[in-house]
This record gives sequence, structure tokens and C-alpha cells, in this order.
Amino acid sequence: MDTLGKTITCLAAIAWKKNSLSLENVEVEPPKAGEVRIKMTSTGICGSDDHTIKGIITVKYPFIPGHEGAGIVESVGEGVSSVQPGDKVLTLPVPQCRECSACLHPKGNFCEKQDLLPSSGLMLDGTSRFTCKGEKIYHCFRTSTFTEYTVVPEISVVKIDAAAPMDKICIMSCEVPTGYGAAVHSAQVTPGSTCVVFGLGGIGSAIVMGCKASGASRIIGVDINEEKFPRAKALGVTDVLNPSNLKKPVQEVVKEMTGIGVDFAFEAIGLTETMVAAWDSCNLSHGVCIITGVSAPNLQFSLSGQTVFTGRTLKGSCLGDYKTKDCFPQLVTAYLQNKINIDPLITHQLPFDQLHKAFEVYHAGKTIRCVLLF
Repeated sequence: MDTLGKTITCLAAIAWKKNSLSLENVEVEPPKAGEVRIKMTSTGICGSDDHTIKGIITVKYPFIPGHEGAGIVESVGEGVSSVQPGDKVLTLPVPQCRECSACLHPKGNFCEKQDLLPSSGLMLDGTSRFTCKGEKIYHCFRTSTFTEYTVVPEISVVKIDAAAPMDKICIMSCEVPTGYGAAVHSAQVTPGSTCVVFGLGGIGSAIVMGCKASGASRIIGVDINEEKFPRAKALGVTDVLNPSNLKKPVQEVVKEMTGIGVDFAFEAIGLTETMVAAWDSCNLSHGVCIITGVSAPNLQFSLSGQTVFTGRTLKGSCLGDYKTKDCFPQLVTAYLQNKINIDPLITHQLPFDQLHKAFEVYHAGKTIRCVLLF
């Protein structure tokens, strides 16, 4: 089928309102200048997707969710030079424009052209490429991967190695850099150190993997769902805690277990109370607390002012602080060279038309990452 320059009708998931998700036939316009249309091959279900559908992360309805995606370039708009039709690519939930203050800074990666905080739901020119039943459909983070075809800005897509397995590699666009990268790149976990991970879902599991790869001697996993504990232990967790079963705050238990607090604490849930607990679990002098969870807007959390000056570090980490276009292809290559094993992070794979079943598995806490296949 010759689709070049034509509007494509395909299957996509649309959240018409909060907590409403349905499979629909949508029209996907051709890419405009500086844009890329992608035939999706796989996409993961991330906690942030669930948060957008529920309205915890503020978005505009109706929209097509999804950001953790892999696919093959179908066509490109005028001026696009970094990818071409046939290339295997990852979608980038945070782009890399290489022009803004974040991109030009040696350590910054939260590109000013991102569409997460806040979300406009539109392409860079202020318009949408999706239509359903005559109605404009908004984008999600300018990626919208829950669709057979999507259109993204060139700055939100990157070419990867042609040998990449397209049924798995989608998690390299969020789960692996966010979790694994938080440990090995953002925190730079040291050999022999102690770590605690709050939340043992997809991101938390990838953090555990990164802590173990960095040589941590003890990794404490914290979650209220004990069904996650066996998988977490298989990935490297040495001790598990269920806060709902404890007689005292979990941070006090962590401090008792370690004597003085952990060297590295990670929050992968997005709740302010677990952010504070992670901070309080750290060694007063040199502990590092990394926040990867995305909270609802306008939530505040407070720390004891007297204990801030002691030397602990509180740091946010988005996608492992990696510059996305520069670094994600390197992570893919590392996987292909058996330097990173992402396979244990994918516990379920389902056809895209079983989207609702996939979310049931996700909500039941029975998966690390469920990947949808197109």
C-alpha cells in the first residue's frame, strides 16, 4: 500500500475523558516539515501512561496515550535529515533539540521543547495530526505510541541499530534509561554501597538492575504489593519491606537495617510521602536521594530544615539524565553487545488489540513491563 503523502486510517487507543480508553479508527495525517511518521512495532505500558489516562498528569482530552515506543519510519517531512524511511527508531518522550539551554548544558536533558510540563497535546506548530469521527485528537508528549501509526517531531525520534529486536527495544525509550540510568548515570551508584528502592514496578525494577550492575552490596526493595517481591529478588533485591506491615515508618526501619541510612535512595512511585521517606532513609552525611516518580501537579512536600545542611543530596532524574538523541542509540547498542540485559524487565507481550487486557495485568501488579505488539 502506497501511503506516502496520504492520510492513513489505522487502529489507535483514544482516551476520550478521564479513565476512559477505547480502540478506534483514526486518521493520521502525513508529516509536515520537520516531522516524521512512524509505523509502530511495539510500545510499553508505563506508569506515566496510566497517570495521563487517569488525569494525574495533566493532559488535554481526547488524546492518544503512549510514549515508550519503537517503530519503523514510514515517511518524513521536508527538511528531515536524521532519519529516513525504513529506519528503525525509538520515540523520545523528552526530545533533544540541541539548541535550548538544557540541551546546550553539559548535564541538562529536560529540553525546553518538551511537551510534558505542561502538556499542550499539539505538535510544535500548534496543530494535531490525529482525527477521529471528525474530531481533533490531541497528542501525548508529542509521541502518542498507542496507535499503529504516529507522527512526531524530528527532535523526538532517533535512529537505532538495524539489528535491534523491535518487539523488545521499545523499553529503551523510557523504562531502561529512566530506571537503569537513574542508578548508573544519575546517582552513579558505587561498588559495595547500600541502596533502597521505593516502588518495584517497571521503573523500580530497572533501578534495581542498575544498582546491581553498579556493584551495590545491599538493595532494599519497598512496595505494598508483595507479589512483586520474587521478581525483585531475582533482579538483585536483597531485602524486601512492605510498609503496610511495619509498626514504624519505613525510613526508620531502613535506618535500623543499615545502621545509619543508605548511600543511595530511589523513589519510583510519584507520591510525596514516599519522596520524603526516601530522603529520610539516606545517610545524613553523604546519602543521595534520586526522585524519578512523577507526582500530580501542585503537590508539595516538606523536609526538616535542620537536617538539610548535613550533606545529603536530593536530586530529580528524568530519563536517567541522558541526552536522548545522543545516548539512547548507545544504550541499544550496549544491549545488542550483551552489556545490558533488558529481557527480564519484559514479563508480558500482547497484541495491540488486547490493550484492555494489558492494562488489567498492569493494574493487578502482575507485570514488570507489558509490551504491546503491532
